[in-house]
Amino acid sequence: MPLEQSDLLGESGLFAQWIDGFQARPQQQAMLQAVQAALQTQGTAVIEAGTGVGKTFAYLAPALLCDERVIISTGSKTLQDQLYHKDLPLVRKALKSAVKTALLKGRANYLCSHRLKTTLDEGRLPDRKSVTWLHRIRDWSELTSHGDIAELSAVPHDAEIWGRVTSTTENCLGAECGDYQECFVVKARRAAQEADIVVVNHHLFFADMALKEEGFGELLPLANVVVLDEAHQLPEIASAFFSDTFSSRQLFDWKRDTLVEALENASDMPQIREFLDHLEKAVMDLRLAMDTPGQRAPWIRISNKPAIVQHLQALDVSMTDLAALLEHAAERSKGLQSCYERLLEQQARLARVHAPAPDTVQWFETFTRGFVITTTPLDVSVPFKKCMEELPCSWVMTSATLAVGQSFEHFNQRMGLDTATTLQLDSPFDYWHNSLLYLPPNLPEPQDADFVSALVEAAIPVIKACGGRTFMLFTSYRALHEAAELLQDRFEYPLLIQGESPQRDMIERFRELGNAVLLGTASFWEGVDVRGEALSCVIIDKLPFAAPNDPVTEARLDSIRKRGGNPFGEYQIPQAVITLKQGVGRLIRDQQDRGVLMICDIRLRTRSYGKIFLDSLPRMPRTQKLEIVERFFANKIPPIPNPSPAGGVRDTNEITSP
Repeated sequence: MPLEQSDLLGESGLFAQWIDGFQARPQQQAMLQAVQAALQTQGTAVIEAGTGVGKTFAYLAPALLCDERVIISTGSKTLQDQLYHKDLPLVRKALKSAVKTALLKGRANYLCSHRLKTTLDEGRLPDRKSVTWLHRIRDWSELTSHGDIAELSAVPHDAEIWGRVTSTTENCLGAECGDYQECFVVKARRAAQEADIVVVNHHLFFADMALKEEGFGELLPLANVVVLDEAHQLPEIASAFFSDTFSSRQLFDWKRDTLVEALENASDMPQIREFLDHLEKAVMDLRLAMDTPGQRAPWIRISNKPAIVQHLQALDVSMTDLAALLEHAAERSKGLQSCYERLLEQQARLARVHAPAPDTVQWFETFTRGFVITTTPLDVSVPFKKCMEELPCSWVMTSATLAVGQSFEHFNQRMGLDTATTLQLDSPFDYWHNSLLYLPPNLPEPQDADFVSALVEAAIPVIKACGGRTFMLFTSYRALHEAAELLQDRFEYPLLIQGESPQRDMIERFRELGNAVLLGTASFWEGVDVRGEALSCVIIDKLPFAAPNDPVTEARLDSIRKRGGNPFGEYQIPQAVITLKQGVGRLIRDQQDRGVLMICDIRLRTRSYGKIFLDSLPRMPRTQKLEIVERFFANKIPPIPNPSPAGGVRDTNEITSP
């Protein structure tokens, strides 16, 4: 790499010359240097880069300059699109780079021309809305060159119709498809294979690592560099993709595809349709035996109940009967052959429900008409470490929230990183002068029945002092809905409540209004970026400990306990710290931002572990006095001395009126 970090990210460097408003940051330059070192030594770097460091440019510049095959993975498809369409072109322009780049998503993100034609010909749709959406998709299909369904905003991305016009690994006809040469998935893969830099997302990345073929396996072995952004999400996403699932949706999707193929290629075998109806009844009977919807519990709790055993056996018999029929019909078409092979895989999954792998936890979820039975590994570090060893290349993992205090031990242990180089970079934003941590006094314990009502009463004067402009982040839907009822008609500011409209629309509305109060849960704790005065206060109800009765969490805690560890200190606290840091990160998003962070959990002051949480947050003044908050918003708060070099934080309870 011929250019030093000062040449790239300095005050008069290439980025400053080409990017309007670019500001040189020592933290960004330090990160670039750490990424360069990892690339030059084929090492592994774990980097926490606080809000505003500019980590994207800090890893993109070395990636474009290293003359290697690079895979960059982000936390979501939204971030993936932003990185590819916005950030990457800026860096290429600044570096005058001619490297080939490609964007690759999972196949479910691309229109399947074959399945679109089949759906149009079949004409069996559940309602008029689906018909309207199908016609919009048909019209768009004649214009698109990439087939990426994100292009078509006129059809909701969670609409059921997309499942009918996109393909899965199981139902894809492959090279025998008549539309294979013009297939959007094939084109995207081909472009990725020819590119120097490929941008993917974590779900696609782990789909490949977990050997669930998504068309990405041909790329990963060729990579010399892997950059994993938003790396705090990796442990949970890895758990999902190293899990084994058996679900009603898998079976219903298979039934629908098989029925279409049978009607077209095996119309002389009416018993296929009859047996498919038997299968559907067996699935529904099993779901009814699981009782009420909304459950998420250990599978052992119900797996030995006579009704569950009986309906599992009936389902097994139904699948066996269908397999015998389809074995004879499979030779008639590629589609029927695919359906037969998919059925054999479903039978194997059902068999694994009865015989789970060691060191896993089995759990189930119930929905109104469906269920999922999942087998999840208790520890993903072993399979992830094995994958890393089989792919000798440079690894960079980065996020704004990876460390607990000053330690990366929790993240590194969960990912099996024994020899990683770690670097923690604080945010360049001036939290000390531009923010305030308010810990309201006299609130009850979070488990108290009156906690939410007390929280609301403490929050209202803060919201009024702020003029609205507030995020209220909750750890449960129950608390959110209770707070929403209590806040009705308590102030004149618009109230936006999660669930009343899509998240993207809520955020846009929040920005436009400029004085709104938004109530949200988990999905608003991270990945939401509202800069400027529209968001000047973040209120968090309590420390975000994972529910101990969650079956996966419960099993992991029990595993730590059995080996003599401390599950609360080793797992629950670190996980909650990282989640809290994500929520806190919504407040200050820009150099000019200022605001108040209000955390309503008195355990920050009354429990010994509270110090761990406070030490993990950006250094900001603290107060328990409402009048200090009111003066902050009135711009009357007196200058606050800088924190001591040792890192001590002065409590603003000491501040008196001028």
